[in-house]
Amino acid sequence: MTYRGRFAPSPTGDLHLGSAVAAVFCAAAALAARGTLVLRVEDIDTPRVIPGQAARINEDLDWLGIRFQEGPDIGGAAGPYVQSQRQALYEAAIDELAKQGFVYLCDCSRAEIARVASAPHAGDEGPRYPGTCRPFGMRPRAFKRPPAVRIAVPHDARSIVTTNDLVLGSRTDDVADVTGDFVLRRGDGIFAYQLAVVVDDLAMGITDVVRGADLAGSSAPSAPCAAARGRAAGVCACAAARCGRRPQACQARWRHDDSRATRVWA
Repeated sequence: MTYRGRFAPSPTGDLHLGSAVAAVFCAAAALAARGTLVLRVEDIDTPRVIPGQAARINEDLDWLGIRFQEGPDIGGAAGPYVQSQRQALYEAAIDELAKQGFVYLCDCSRAEIARVASAPHAGDEGPRYPGTCRPFGMRPRAFKRPPAVRIAVPHDARSIVTTNDLVLGSRTDDVADVTGDFVLRRGDGIFAYQLAVVVDDLAMGITDVVRGADLAGSSAPSAPCAAARGRAAGVCACAAARCGRRPQACQARWRHDDSRATRVWA
């Protein structure tokens, strides 16, 4: 299988040092495998996108000497390479999942979920969703607010996801226990990262993913989306983006350092 890696920054701020290191690892891995490195702009969370930020990130990547074989300014057979231009693909994926009975509409608010959730989740997503709207499926009804679309994560062995990381080794997560039925499309129409990344990686033929060690757990929630579409996730390798004496020192956003400031200093 021909190596196809990707670096996928979000234009919501300057390129952090951890992300810059991850980009260097991505480029090195693709070069060593004599494969293809794809640049994909993940601007799916449109309210947080900063105008002109993608161009600044491109300047930083160019300064680092990273060369891509496919991307927004280069082109390629798997384009477009900007997520905001791929909305129709995400909508088609939800339609496909709906036909298979894998998704449902949900109009629960965060406050309502918090009141009934039995197992709070410590992450940014808030409490684990208890499945209140799951029995209704995609049937239209009187919604309290614009509904989100959630994936119905199986409550059996299929929710157990094992990620074989080339650096950190094997990691097993129970998606049903960690996230529950997570959102694929918000009520305001914005598609979730977990859906978009699976659709894009499959469509672009991505075989290997290099990311910071602080994102080691991000592969598990995407696995049910890939499995529902009859595909398996690619190979993952997590590199400690910034190593120090404390565990949190290996996070991409530690101290909010950015490569732009480093360039000025250099």
